[in-house]
Amino acid sequence: MLTFQWPWIMLLLPLPLIYRLWRSKADTTAPALKSSLYSDLAAQSTNSTLSSHWHWLVLVLLTLAWVATLLASARPTWIGDPIALPSNGRDLLLAVDISGSMKETDMTINGDSVDRLTTVKYVVTDFVERRQGDRLGLILFGTRPYLQTPLTFDRKTMNTLLGEAQIGFAGEKTAIGDAIGLAIKRLKQRPENHRVLILLTDGANSAGEAQPLEAADIAAREGITIYTIGIGAEVMVQRGFFRNTRVNPSRDLDETTLTAIADKTGGLYFRARNPEELESIYLQLDQLEPIDQEAETVRPTRALFYWPLGLALLCSLLLVPMANRGGQD
Repeated sequence: MLTFQWPWIMLLLPLPLIYRLWRSKADTTAPALKSSLYSDLAAQSTNSTLSSHWHWLVLVLLTLAWVATLLASARPTWIGDPIALPSNGRDLLLAVDISGSMKETDMTINGDSVDRLTTVKYVVTDFVERRQGDRLGLILFGTRPYLQTPLTFDRKTMNTLLGEAQIGFAGEKTAIGDAIGLAIKRLKQRPENHRVLILLTDGANSAGEAQPLEAADIAAREGITIYTIGIGAEVMVQRGFFRNTRVNPSRDLDETTLTAIADKTGGLYFRARNPEELESIYLQLDQLEPIDQEAETVRPTRALFYWPLGLALLCSLLLVPMANRGGQD
C-alpha cells in the first residue's frame, strides 16, 4: 500500500500558476532582481523567438520538475502486508564476560587450543540460532558492562555482533554486579515470567559499583531468572625448562557467588570445563518452556522519495542546456 507522510504538501501544486497570474498584473516597468534559472526558462517559454517545440518541451520539464519535487517532499512510503511475530518465547539476555582472563587458552576445539571467548562464540552461535520465538539481547562486560544488542528477534545480527566481540574491549577486570544491573534495567519493562538472564564468566567480581548478590536480590524482586555459567578448565599443564607443572587456570572463579546468584533468582549454576560441557549446558537451557505472550505484527515499510527526487533532478539537468539555447536564440 502506497501512502504519503505529508500529503498536505501537494496543496502547493498550483503555486507556480498562481504566481504567474499574479506577476502578469504587476508593473513590468518596476526594477526587479535578476531571475533564477527557472524564472528565465519560464520567461523564455513565452518569448516569441522560441519555437513552439521548445516552448512546450520547456513547459513540460518545468511542470514535471515541480510535481516530482512536491511528491518527494510528501515522503511516499510503501507499507507491506502485516507479518506476524512469534507469539511465544522469552526475553532472554546473554551476558558474556570479555575481561582479560577470557584470553586463557585452556580450551580445545577440533584438536586446536583456543581461548575461552572463542569457545563461547563457537557454542553460543548455535544456541542463538535455536532460540526461535525468543527475543535475544547481548551484554558484554569487563570492567564495565554495555549493551551490544538490544532485545530482538534478529538472530543473525545477534550472532554477528557476538562474533565481533574482542577480549579487553570493556576493560580487563570483571563487573558481574554491574552486568546484572544493566540486565535488570533492560528486562524490568518486559512482561513478567518472560525475563531470563544467562550470565557467563570465568572469574570473580573485581570491578563496578554493584555487588553481585545485592544485584541478584533486585533481580529476584523484578522476577528475573538468572542462570550462571562458570567457564574454564580445572587443570592445565604448563611446560617448564626442567619439568611440566599442573596448574588450575580457574582458581579465580567464584563458584560460591555464582551459585548464590542463581539460587536467589530461581535459576541454576552450571560449570563448563571444556567446550563439550558448555554445549551440553546450552542444550539444557534450550529446554526452557516458552510462555505465551501477546501476539504482535509488524508491517515492513520502504521509503520511495528518491524516485520522484531523481526525476526532478533529471528534469533540472535537461533544462540547463535549454536555458543556454534560449539565451542564444
